[in-house]
Amino acid sequence: MINKELQKRILSSIVLIPLALFFIIKGSFLFNFFISICFFITCYEWHMMTRNKRYNLFGFIFLIFSFYSIYKIRNMFGITSRTGDEYLWLLLITIVCVATDIGGYIFGKIFKGPKLTKFSPNKAYAGMIGGYFLSIISINIYLQNPYFIGGVEITRQIFVFIILISTVSQLGDIIISYFKRLSKIKDTGKIIPGHGGLLDRIDGMIFAFPFTYLIFLTNIHHYF
Repeated sequence: MINKELQKRILSSIVLIPLALFFIIKGSFLFNFFISICFFITCYEWHMMTRNKRYNLFGFIFLIFSFYSIYKIRNMFGITSRTGDEYLWLLLITIVCVATDIGGYIFGKIFKGPKLTKFSPNKAYAGMIGGYFLSIISINIYLQNPYFIGGVEITRQIFVFIILISTVSQLGDIIISYFKRLSKIKDTGKIIPGHGGLLDRIDGMIFAFPFTYLIFLTNIHHYF
């Protein structure tokens, strides 16, 4: 039997994933409105978690850069020569982060095993490996889907890129877990049933997007 907490996670994902996909693909002022709402909610949750802490302000500065990088990746970079494909990079990175999170959760629950870090007691090495596996599988499906890109195989360079983004996403998850531990809380909020706060849901993404944006600024992404 699926426990109630897992049921809530599944139902929330069924609602949130299509919603996020709609705004990412649609773009324009709708996407800007979407990420603005996410930004303010995330800032609020960060403030509530770290108020009266010395690192509170640094978190806000990082979140500003993180969401700025999301905006830039969505609007400034294309993968193919098709007009209007600017969302493809953003969608690719989002898929890696979501697959990493889901793979980590499922593999961690099934195989358990040694813990990855004391900062995040629910994270296991099995989950880390599961996150990598599901990321690679998901991106392979994405690259082969003719609606998005179509006919692109995972090369060694793309494989390295996926592993890098998945690793940064997992590190972001651990970092936010560390701050939650310092604040002696389990979740950053209660806005998403089964997940907690929005920051709990996008903790890996807010690190993966700035990392990718810096790669883009150096033009290294053309290597991938």
